[in-house]
Amino acid sequence: MKAVILAAGVGKRLWPVTQHRPKCLIELGGQTLLSRYLSSLASEGIRRADIVVGYKQEMIREAANSESFGVHVNFLVNEQFHRGSISSLWVARTALDDDVVIMDADVLFHREILRRLVHSPYPNALLMDDSVKQTGEECMVVAEGGRVIALTKKLPLRYDHAGEGVGFLKVRHMDTPHVVASLRTFVDREAWQMEYEDALIEFFREVKVGYEVIGGLPWTEIDFPVDVEKAERDVLPKL
Repeated sequence: MKAVILAAGVGKRLWPVTQHRPKCLIELGGQTLLSRYLSSLASEGIRRADIVVGYKQEMIREAANSESFGVHVNFLVNEQFHRGSISSLWVARTALDDDVVIMDADVLFHREILRRLVHSPYPNALLMDDSVKQTGEECMVVAEGGRVIALTKKLPLRYDHAGEGVGFLKVRHMDTPHVVASLRTFVDREAWQMEYEDALIEFFREVKVGYEVIGGLPWTEIDFPVDVEKAERDVLPKL
């Protein structure tokens, strides 16, 4: 198993911080998010990581090369990093050459969260925080009939369960062509401003994706300055 970490974006909503550094290099408790990712991957025996870079990529390269925790890091460049995240996952399509954990690079999380995904009995799986109800920007894991039917900010009319997605997706190698095919549908339409989550709708139709409920475990996505405060106040002390 390997990891693909999507770290190319500018992080405009966090501009007071990201004008100086990429989001994955935000320091919390004296350690960057990227350092925490690589350390957590190493603790699960994942020794390969492809990082999609773009904005201020030299800083990410330097940080990853100086402290990789034994993880072999390769860099993939998204020259169009100002576009939606579909562009980064599209760049990474050639790196889906093994069982893979696809990871957004802006999450502070307890290691048990990654462990639960990696060791899920579902070969394809998402993490669902069912303690979170959608109030606006949350990207929701939506399930019906025991399988994920969408990963989206727009809830469908009918579903059985929903909760916020952590931003990590496990895909077994034999099913990665379905990920690429699902992305290709929207790439062919030049829908470059999309987030990759919405572009996976065909993947969820073609492949059974299970989910692990992680409500109660500490984590937060970092999109806005208030999220940094939440991370330091509510999440960091519990890690």
